Amino acid sequence: MNIGVLALQGSVKEHMKMITSVNKKIGVVAVRTVDELAAVDGLIIPGGESTTLRRLMDSFGLTTPVRERILAGMPVWGTCAGLILLANRIEGETSCLGVLDIDVKRNAYGRQIDSFVADEDFAGMYMPMVFIRAPKITRVGEGVEVLGEHDGDPVAVRCGNILATAFHPEMTRDNRAHKYFISMIDAKE
Repeated sequence: MNIGVLALQGSVKEHMKMITSVNKKIGVVAVRTVDELAAVDGLIIPGGESTTLRRLMDSFGLTTPVRERILAGMPVWGTCAGLILLANRIEGETSCLGVLDIDVKRNAYGRQIDSFVADEDFAGMYMPMVFIRAPKITRVGEGVEVLGEHDGDPVAVRCGNILATAFHPEMTRDNRAHKYFISMIDAKE
């Protein structure tokens, strides 16, 4: 199994380290090209700055290939900025990949200085959730399952092969969210 991390900007190394902490036998690929994308069984789109990630995906010719792989069933996980890129609707702007039926509002949990950690339930597992300039999911479409909430708002959702979290699990020592994503890839194979 090879898991890719979109390596254009953001918390790339942190996700790669977490995947390795789950299972050292899993191949971890820093994805910057279409060929590297073709070599992975699942993809993590990390947190970072969504506008920058979007521009870089376009510049590297990855937007359409990533979208096509997701629509073909490749498991994908977007964290924070990655969630924004996956969303069908982004308040005040056009969508990027538009593969997940949710509406989001960028930076809804405040500025960098407003970052916080909350212990919440994710898919039946109580874990720390790190929120850094996090987006808020303002609407969840039909068929999208809410896997976690903070103050009554969804912060983790899944629809088939697509997982999205408004928080940064890679910024903790708890690798259970990464185990969850790996199980999605295992189920696909």
